[in-house]
Amino acid sequence: MRYESTRGGLTNISSAEAIKMGIAPDGGLFVPDKKVSIDLSFIEGLVKDTYQQRAQKILSLFLTDFDKVELHDCINKAYCSQFSAKEIAPLKQLHDKLHIMELWHGPTCAFKDMALQILPHFMVKAIEKTGEKAEIVILVATSGDTGKAALEGFADVDGTKIIVFYPNGGVSEIQKLQMVTQSGNNVSTIAVNGNFDDTQTGVKEIFTDNALSNAMREKGLAFSSANSINWGRLVPQIVYYFSAYADLLKDNTINLGDKINFVVPTGNFGNILAAWYAMDMGLPVNRLICASNENNVLTDFIINGVYDRRRQFFKTLSPSMDILISSNLERLLYELSGRNSNFVRTWMNDLSEKGEYSVDEATKELIQQVFWGGYSNDEETITCIQSIYDDCGYVMDTHTAVAMDVYDKYVIYTGDLTPTVIVSTASPFKFNNSVSKALLGDKTEGLNEFELLNMLSEKTGWDIPKGLKDLDKKQILHRTVCEKNEMSKTMRKMLNLND
Repeated sequence: MRYESTRGGLTNISSAEAIKMGIAPDGGLFVPDKKVSIDLSFIEGLVKDTYQQRAQKILSLFLTDFDKVELHDCINKAYCSQFSAKEIAPLKQLHDKLHIMELWHGPTCAFKDMALQILPHFMVKAIEKTGEKAEIVILVATSGDTGKAALEGFADVDGTKIIVFYPNGGVSEIQKLQMVTQSGNNVSTIAVNGNFDDTQTGVKEIFTDNALSNAMREKGLAFSSANSINWGRLVPQIVYYFSAYADLLKDNTINLGDKINFVVPTGNFGNILAAWYAMDMGLPVNRLICASNENNVLTDFIINGVYDRRRQFFKTLSPSMDILISSNLERLLYELSGRNSNFVRTWMNDLSEKGEYSVDEATKELIQQVFWGGYSNDEETITCIQSIYDDCGYVMDTHTAVAMDVYDKYVIYTGDLTPTVIVSTASPFKFNNSVSKALLGDKTEGLNEFELLNMLSEKTGWDIPKGLKDLDKKQILHRTVCEKNEMSKTMRKMLNLND
């Protein structure tokens, strides 16, 4: 399997090179140069497997320059005791037709661990396999969860440094504390005075700054990414969609070949894109339901084929989805437009220069055949957390509640009762301020997030995750703040590139 850029500037790249580089020099994203296809017997063979065995079978189809032993080593180092659930991505049944897939049992209590516990191991192998002599500098833009998961995964990994940029005031207090207390001799965090889109745009500009890249090379450094623009971050996410289907088969909830729906809360489009790749491979999927908060640029795009980021930006109770520029959508557009890099390059240039683009009618129809988009506001999110707890005794975080509320709207709108999996992306304790207000009401007034952790645990009977307990007692190690137009300057100073 070889890889190519969505913008046509680079082709015939190994998976190790694609992972090491993160983003193509032309600003495009790496994608497989051919379709991967499986049959129902392949899926049936996953049923009795562990999550690790499922990962081995699926990842081997995409990372063909990693041998069996190398993949086994990466997988078993990633998915082990740091996950609190033996199943890694367990399914919880709410009723006959509805399950929740919990992706937050890793060390940082968010779904990003599913990929960012394995990416550092991919990266180390990629550095070795490509003969790279430079120290790899991992740049990350985060809306909250990716940052901590990447810091946790790359801390003290030989041959790497990691710098995480996050929007100042645009993440929850717990998310911020998870990042600024991160230890490790190779980790740094920088708060950016701007929103996530400003932060993400700044990182992309750094990646495509040739003068900066040359200065890096002179110092024996090279850039890569741990965002989902890196194929090594996206490809592990394909695994858990197959795993969910296999678990439904194992429990006799569905029969082999039955189609199911997935509901995915997403801002940057990476998580739901992984579901699309699973479907494209042959996983029986009926609809992919894209759930947004009030920053509903993806909902509008799915409905009308116009991507327009020129709109009011909302800070919501589901901050990891407070995004107006969904980077991974570029990969889907490349695949559905017949791998037309000219189309993609034009659309991405229009987005950058004009703030919007419109896809052709054929591409729009292909998107609408698979995807259904909806969104929820903060009030609906809180109400959903409360009602699901009252009805089912199940506790959801705000992002999962957005997905649940959008699913309810989907069923009302379509009448579709296909068996469905809601993708749960974070522990409710990670957004305990909002969840506590939903379940405890006025009792939460005046309490800090760590007092609320205890109240929420007492209310629900759920244990506080290890990664969040006593977080407020840890030493703050990172205090750097910069303006959005000074990200490159701040990073240069941090890496001593101003000599």
